[in-house]
This record gives sequence, C-alpha cells and structure tokens, in this order.
Amino acid sequence: MSDNIQTVTVLSKTTWTPNLFSFTVSRPDSFKFTAGQFVRLGVNPSRLKYYTEQSGKSDADISDEALDEDIFRAYSIISSPFDEVLEFFSIVIPDGAFTSQLQHLQVGDELLLNTLPFGFLTLARYQKPLPKDLWLLATGTGLAPFLSMLQDLKTWEDYEHIVLAYSARSLEELAYVEKIESLQADFGSLVENPAKLIFIPIVTREPVEGALTERLPRLLLDGTLQARAGIDLDIETTHVMLCGNPDMVDDTKEALKSLGLVMNRRGEGNIAVENYW
Repeated sequence: MSDNIQTVTVLSKTTWTPNLFSFTVSRPDSFKFTAGQFVRLGVNPSRLKYYTEQSGKSDADISDEALDEDIFRAYSIISSPFDEVLEFFSIVIPDGAFTSQLQHLQVGDELLLNTLPFGFLTLARYQKPLPKDLWLLATGTGLAPFLSMLQDLKTWEDYEHIVLAYSARSLEELAYVEKIESLQADFGSLVENPAKLIFIPIVTREPVEGALTERLPRLLLDGTLQARAGIDLDIETTHVMLCGNPDMVDDTKEALKSLGLVMNRRGEGNIAVENYW
C-alpha cells in the first residue's frame, strides 16, 4: 500500500434519502488541503461491519481477505480546511462497486484515504484583484466543495456577494439547507465587511415554496436566476464555479459562454469547473 494511503475511522453518518448520505471520518494530523479540492477514498468490504455481519465471518476469518480489492473513488471535501474531521457527501449508485459498499457504513468502520489532495476548483486559481461577485452553481453532491469554501473566512473577505444556487430533484434531496442558512451568521460575523450570501434553492421535480423549478442553464438564459439574486453576470465583476452532474456542468458552461462569460485559463476568465467523474 502506498505511503500516501492512511486508514481513517468513520465518526458519524447522516442519511438524507435512501440514495443520499453524508459521513465524517477522522482526519490524519498531517493531512492538508485547500477548500474546493477532492481526495480519493478507498473501501474494502472486509473492513466494514456490515460485511462481517452479513457474511457471518469473524474478524480472524477476514483479516487477510480482499487486501488486493481496495476500490477508490474521488470525493470532494465538505469540511473547512481547519476542521478536525473530514466530511463527505455521497450518492448511492445502484450496483456501483464503490457506493454499494459505502452505503452500509457504520460508525467505527475503517476507510482508506489517499492524503494527496487533487483538483483546481479553488479560489486560488483566480488572479488578484478579485471581482466582487462569486457564483457557486451546484447540483446534488456537487454542493460539497462549495460548502468547504463557505467555511473558509477568506471567501467572505474576498467578495462582496456570494450567490449559491443549489439544485436537486426533490425537497428531501436538498440537503444541508439548515447549514447553508446559518453560514452568514457563523462565518460572515467573523469578518469585517463580509460578503452577502444569497442562497437560491432549486427543486426540479416537485413544486416547493420559495424554490425555483427549472434547470440551471434555462434559469440563466432567461434571466430568472440573475433576477432572483439581484445581481447581473458581468464579465468584469463575476467569478462562476460549477460542480455536479456532468450534463449540468456542460450545459451550464455553454449557457454562461453564450451570455459573454469566458472559461478560466491561467488565472484569467470567469468560469471554473471540476471534472473528476
């Protein structure tokens, strides 16, 4: 096993829906990351209590099993870079080699963590001076890196407005709403002249009071999202980050480009995306 791979312990688990859950794990003392980055988590069935219970095998029986069957997948980190634990947000993929095992996590289970962080969906990719508006557009578990950024005080210091548009299929899949609604008080209060957070929930498959209902690309193209935020998407004043379903990312990227915004290259430009699917 690589020197970069460490064992971490599951500390808690939250089930949002039958196919959507989040969990926290212990954080290795030496592990550092930047808000917005992702890591590779590994699972081995023999390390999970559920596997032991279902198989009827003892710890001794499985202690040497499946050592060559570790399965790794990329997961964005929800936690602040300064948190003592690491939090992740996961969807269950039917018959998925990884999440079909991960969905049975119990407190005390062990996972593997590759301690090399990956990804460039970070605010550091933008050159100074920064524009005044930051737009964070997410679907599903793509919310994770943006929650990490919003728990970093520097984000609140660097911008005047932060628009978080978060889309899910149903109200029950719109996770972390209470946490989002507390961010301004919890983090903005710690900064002099903090950014104003504008949260825009979107639910596409059922009517929900206060939520928009269309897909992000359409909401951008017809101006509904900008009207709800009360802010224009100006090429000179705006940064936009996208994370979530690949179709959403591709379609929204094209919608933004049609509105005059440009992809971020070498620190310049408006639009940044993460591609780890």
